[in-house]
Amino acid sequence: MFHSIPERVQARMDELERIDARDRVDGTARLRRLRQISPETGRFLALLAAMAPAGDCLEIGTSAGYSTLWLSLACRLRGSIITTFEVLEEKAALARQTFAAAGVEDVVRFVHGDARDYLPDYAHLAFCFLDAEKDIYQPCYDIAIPRLVSGGILAADNVISHGAELAPFVAGVLEDPRVDATIAPVGKGILICRKL
Repeated sequence: MFHSIPERVQARMDELERIDARDRVDGTARLRRLRQISPETGRFLALLAAMAPAGDCLEIGTSAGYSTLWLSLACRLRGSIITTFEVLEEKAALARQTFAAAGVEDVVRFVHGDARDYLPDYAHLAFCFLDAEKDIYQPCYDIAIPRLVSGGILAADNVISHGAELAPFVAGVLEDPRVDATIAPVGKGILICRKL
């Protein structure tokens, strides 16, 4: 999966990595920055998604589509698609450009809207990546977990970098009897939950 990333996918990944690095130092406003995951995190998430059971794969928080590209590699391997949700218009436009440039529109379903409005429509979730504004982590988790199939995986990013802000959420997840959960010190910290 990682040894043969298609040239168009790799080219767009490289471009987004350059934009993200620039955003972090040039004073770009917070909501306009890409704020995307690291390549290390992308590989880790793609591996998790590839190992997930049969069912729907979702991403909450597309930004410009960098993490979606990693997840598209896993979904192509699985013979499935990744559905990704983004609320911001500017990011939605960038994401559409990403998916067209990378040639992944056959495995990516992009939704410009609030994931919370769509999550109830999914009854057989196999994998869900949560990387959005931190105040929606808990409501998204509350909707997603009952819809995860047995063995399904939910991964939430930034649980170390935003440790104080996400502490109540993380504590609740680690005590949730419906899942096995742990924190992986990959990138900015990923909370991984496996549905029992």
